[in-house]
Parts: sequence; structure tokens; C-alpha cells
Amino acid sequence: MAIVQTGLTLEEFLKLPDDKPALEYLDGVVTPKMSPKGLHGGLQAELAYLFTAYLGVHPNARVFTELRSNWTDQASLVPDLSVYLLERVPTKPNGEVADDFWEPPDIAVEIASPGQFVRMLTERAQLLLEHGVRIAVIVEPRQRRVRVAHADQQIVTYQGDDAIDLSDVLPGFSFVVRDLFASIEVRRR
Repeated sequence: MAIVQTGLTLEEFLKLPDDKPALEYLDGVVTPKMSPKGLHGGLQAELAYLFTAYLGVHPNARVFTELRSNWTDQASLVPDLSVYLLERVPTKPNGEVADDFWEPPDIAVEIASPGQFVRMLTERAQLLLEHGVRIAVIVEPRQRRVRVAHADQQIVTYQGDDAIDLSDVLPGFSFVVRDLFASIEVRRR
């Protein structure tokens, strides 16, 4: 991942124009987020659908894709998916969702793109947890596995028929790893 710029403050970073792919800021270093590819985009859409379907029945949170979260002068990160419990979703005075988020999500999902390695994703999960994310979910398409990290616990790896249970944040929410990856298979007639 190429470094775009160093030495900026978070305030200076937030004044930069929006870029594609999104830029992220951590401790004065600005880097581009990996551009998503086909598998990444399909998995992101499927996970957003799974969260949205759950939230249609249990309206206790909101899911956001590619949402920038800023964290007190140190970081401005863009997880692939962010889930916020309703009471933590920043709002405008009229009740609409705010434009700027200054709190970490309850659940952050990162989906590996080509060129991202296990160590890099593990460090990303730890960074998210250190900044207040309750659960970091790492989806690895090439390995067909999902790793889940909670603060002060070892990362747990799930594959095949393993169920990912995120009930400690979203009561009753789970999905099966095999089903997630089946969603990106294209079957033509």
C-alpha cells in the first residue's frame, strides 16, 4: 500500500477532497484504501443484505457501507461495513443520520482484496479493536474463511459449515460461512 502523505493532522486530512479509492488516516499517515474487486464487492453486498434482513426484524442497529469513522485526532478509517447500535448512531437535530461519525462502529467488517495479506488484516482488526470496535470481522475470499476478533481474545477462524454468531452485539444474528461464499458463485442456465 503506497503512502500518500505524512505529517498531516486529522483536521487537515478531513479538509482533503474525497478520493476514490477512499483515503484513510492513522497517526499522521494517509494511505489509500484497497480498491475492491468482484469477489469483494459481491461479499460486501451479501453481508450488507444479511445485516439488513436481520435489522428488518430486529431494528436495533444500522448497517453502513464504506462509512468513514473519525477517532479523536488519531484515525479516520473506512471499514467495508460498519454496524452501529441505534443508540450510538449519530444524528442531526431533525433525527436524520449525521454526515460525520466520531465514534467507532460496534461491528466493523473488512473484506480482503487482492494484495492484502493475513498479517495486514490481523493488524487492521487489532487496530479497530484498540479504537473501540467491539467485533472485527475479517472475510478472506481466497481462503474461503472468516475470522472474528473480540477485544482481549484470540481471533477465531471459521470455515465451511461453521456459523458466525455475533449475538453479543446483535442478539440472534448469525450466518454460515459456506452460505456466505455460495452467494458469490455465478450459476448460469
